[in-house]
Amino acid sequence: MGFAKRPLVLYSGMTRPRDYNCYMHREFLEYSTRKLRQMEGRIESCLGELTEAQVWTRASENENAVGNLVLHLCGNVRQWIVAGVGGAADIRRRDEEFAAREGVSIPQLIDRLRMVVAEATDVIDNVPLARLTQHVVIQSYDVTTLEAIYHVVEHFSGHTGQIIFATKLLTSRDLGFHHHLRTTDPHSQPTP
Repeated sequence: MGFAKRPLVLYSGMTRPRDYNCYMHREFLEYSTRKLRQMEGRIESCLGELTEAQVWTRASENENAVGNLVLHLCGNVRQWIVAGVGGAADIRRRDEEFAAREGVSIPQLIDRLRMVVAEATDVIDNVPLARLTQHVVIQSYDVTTLEAIYHVVEHFSGHTGQIIFATKLLTSRDLGFHHHLRTTDPHSQPTP
């Protein structure tokens, strides 16, 4: 008793599981890099709306300023992807990301963010299929390469949301990231 063997029919004439694995591998990597670039753009938009003082504003010592969150994202992405997956030296000094109270300008924050996202997306774009299930140890966590990439995209997304919220709070402005939802056919365009 068993199921009859049927050919696996996938996209564009793919018929073998290997084809599907290759397809899913590329889809995962491309989606991951697309999301990192999208969120980088949203953070840059936020930084463009803020003054230097607002970037370093904290309501209390148990909160992080937008500047701290950007430094933290740069450190996290570099440690997990550029070093952990890509093999570069891990030079992160995490405590300094949160200790900063000023001293890094908005253009410097943007440059650092652009640079680390470019490095990370280059690493991610070049991860071969077999590497996704290989283990790496990052911050004492034993994870697969796939888990490391997934963690970074998720982590980046969470802090991007915080930066967007802080920017709206500090400026009282609609940042327009979802303006397409106000049209008569909101899903006719890709999500910005």
